[in-house]
Amino acid sequence: MATETTEAAGVCVDAGGSALGMPQLCADWMPNQIFWLVVTLIAIYFVMSRIALPRIAAVLAERSGTITNDIAAAEELKNKAAEAEEAYNKALADARTEAQKIVAEAKAEIQAELDVELKKADAQIAAKTAESEAAIAEIRAGAVQSVTEVAKDTAKELVAALGGNPDGAAVESAVEARMKG
Repeated sequence: MATETTEAAGVCVDAGGSALGMPQLCADWMPNQIFWLVVTLIAIYFVMSRIALPRIAAVLAERSGTITNDIAAAEELKNKAAEAEEAYNKALADARTEAQKIVAEAKAEIQAELDVELKKADAQIAAKTAESEAAIAEIRAGAVQSVTEVAKDTAKELVAALGGNPDGAAVESAVEARMKG
């Protein structure tokens, strides 16, 4: 004979073993579901607090340290760059000052050489002028004498052409008197 086990159908299950409605909302099963919910939450809490969160905290601390170190290194490099720029500007100013000094020295040297050459040129011009004036004076003296000679000769020839007897001393004294003014 077959033994039949008859179980009383519960509130959430019918005689065939099928759930009536949603099993999650069955009040008879709520304490069991709450128990396993609490067990699961405690297990997740311990896993998170003992394993995951310390690793995340370590990664965040490492990143924070790296960022802090990078910022400090960047600040140091910025200060070095500012110092290098100051040194560059100072060297540039010194070079400009030195260049101006060299230019001033070169100008003074060129001016001194120019002054010496100008004095030499002035001396040469003065010597040439003196020579020229002496030559002109000599030419004038020669010209005056030549004019006097020509005037004397012309006066003698005129007196002779007019039919007179030219007296050389009288013609010479008349020409010299006329030349003196």
